[in-house]
Amino acid sequence: MTVLGVFSVMYIYSSQVYNGGNLWLKQLIWIALGWAVYFLISSINYKKWMGFAHLFYILVIGLLLIVITPLGTEIYNARRWINIGPFSIQPSEIAKISTFILVARILSKHHFHSLIDSITALALVLIITLIPTLIIFIQPDLGSALIIPIMTFFVLYSAGFHKRFFAISLAAILLVISIVGFDLYRYEQFLKNNNLTALENRNEYREHSWVPLSDGQRNRLLTFIAPDRIDPQGLGVSWNVRQSRISVGTGGWDGKGWTKGTQAKLGYLPQTVAYNDFIFSVIAEESGFIGAVTVLLLFTVLMFNGIRIAHIANDRFGQILAIGVSVFLFIHVFVNVGMTMGITPVTGLPLPFLSQGGTFLLSCYTLLAIHQSIYRYREKI
Repeated sequence: MTVLGVFSVMYIYSSQVYNGGNLWLKQLIWIALGWAVYFLISSINYKKWMGFAHLFYILVIGLLLIVITPLGTEIYNARRWINIGPFSIQPSEIAKISTFILVARILSKHHFHSLIDSITALALVLIITLIPTLIIFIQPDLGSALIIPIMTFFVLYSAGFHKRFFAISLAAILLVISIVGFDLYRYEQFLKNNNLTALENRNEYREHSWVPLSDGQRNRLLTFIAPDRIDPQGLGVSWNVRQSRISVGTGGWDGKGWTKGTQAKLGYLPQTVAYNDFIFSVIAEESGFIGAVTVLLLFTVLMFNGIRIAHIANDRFGQILAIGVSVFLFIHVFVNVGMTMGITPVTGLPLPFLSQGGTFLLSCYTLLAIHQSIYRYREKI
């Protein structure tokens, strides 16, 4: 975590060095707060989370509802933040933690020995997962909305839920993918028939669709699936991904050197994304293959440490929590890094410990603190 924090400050500074940005200073403050949160939460027995998991969940749902009211702050056509003085918080990041802890609590108390027990646990988990997912989706924040059910899916698997459920879930996922795929085809035809580009379209297609996606979200998905068809010249919705791939590809073996990257310097990698969603691109360009692999190895250590802790935890609650934290890290790292190289859709998921942003950074420190607490307070057999 320390090394990742150093990388974060260094490359946020580098991404803004040519326009005088000072977000690296804010990140430094958030890292200091993150360590304070880490030491505080890791010193508390993780089993105490079970006692107030419901209260924590209800509180966060309240914050999510505040966000979609006029009290929330709208940035880039998305209402995801609540301003508190000079800082802002993003409740969707806290919702990932609160939902995950409550799901772990419920699953730790069920052993699925009977059909009724399995159905009861599944119904509770689905309701708890669905509520924050829908509210976050409305903001809209497709990336965070997808994280919660994906985490729940993996946690159900680690808890030993019946395999028939996963077969049915897979069939449902394939059905949803097919529906979304057909909708994207109709969207592309709509643009073609109306002589519109993806950038010119302003949600005109939404009223013709039965899938609750904004046209901006459709553009992101099509940028991943068929970039040459939705943006053949690469000057529109696929611009960020194309420039990110150039950043990663031109880094070479050992990079261009710290603050020497040209993509962010010349504005090809937009300043609005270089320090958060595409921070990995900056790292890869300036530190090359060596720096990029170093970052991935650091994340791998954190994830496997979580799996090790799950093995030595002697209660189901601790095991489920430890596995869930590792899944959280894996999903964010895989999607974000894949996004910078064009192998996953652009969803806006930040990179743990590296992307600029206070609420997400604190949530990462909180989850790793839970890991440490499980290890510290593991029961001796």
